[in-house]
Amino acid sequence: MFNIALNTFREITRNKFLYLIIFFAFVLIVFSISLWKLTIWDDSKIITDFWLGMIEIFWFLSVLFVWSQLLFKEIEWKTIFLILSKPIKRWEFIIWKFLGFSLCIALIVLLQAILFFIVLFLKDISITWLIIWSLIFTFFKLEILLGLVFFFSTFMSNILTILVSVMIYFISHSFSLLLDLVNKTENIILINSIKVVQLLFPPFEALNIKDVIWSFTDFKPLYFLFNTTYSLVYLSLIIIFTVLIFNRKKFEN
Repeated sequence: MFNIALNTFREITRNKFLYLIIFFAFVLIVFSISLWKLTIWDDSKIITDFWLGMIEIFWFLSVLFVWSQLLFKEIEWKTIFLILSKPIKRWEFIIWKFLGFSLCIALIVLLQAILFFIVLFLKDISITWLIIWSLIFTFFKLEILLGLVFFFSTFMSNILTILVSVMIYFISHSFSLLLDLVNKTENIILINSIKVVQLLFPPFEALNIKDVIWSFTDFKPLYFLFNTTYSLVYLSLIIIFTVLIFNRKKFEN
């Protein structure tokens, strides 16, 4: 079973897209170090916001357009029949496949984080706990997004999976703005309805602390504990529903 995760990891590392990641990392270093020359504002804020934002955006696009393609190729190239013909249960296939993808994301995000810390060190910028937590929360967001791609790919086409995942990603980041607008109406039913709907969406907005690192620092330890637990529970539920649907899915030769 571990071979599924290992083969998935190997498949990704053989992908030419990985070389683009490495190239991107080096370009990012050069640009970040010289970034202070391009702005009159605080370079520590610019560099931090740039790195954290680009890591999330880059992997957001990677999960959607590369990871989802690799999932559908399993069916299109009929390799899934060979895998499922072995004494492997379908839930094992989903979980180990997910872990293989996750391992690749974790390792390269870690590599980018190390490069990010090197840039901060060279620029004499303090590496705060909020920066570290921002990277951890970014990883949680990518894992949940990957879980959504797995979930929707069990019953949607590749294009629909991408479109719905993008829609959920942006809606999940917009609930505070939506609630601010609805609160002005003072409609209790509407306000509570939106709060209930918000529970169905991933906690992306709560995990998005990178946007307030330099303007708000009064986070309580309970905030990180709660959102970490919430993310893991939400991700677990996505995988469970993915397994349930995948177990009922019929493949045509």
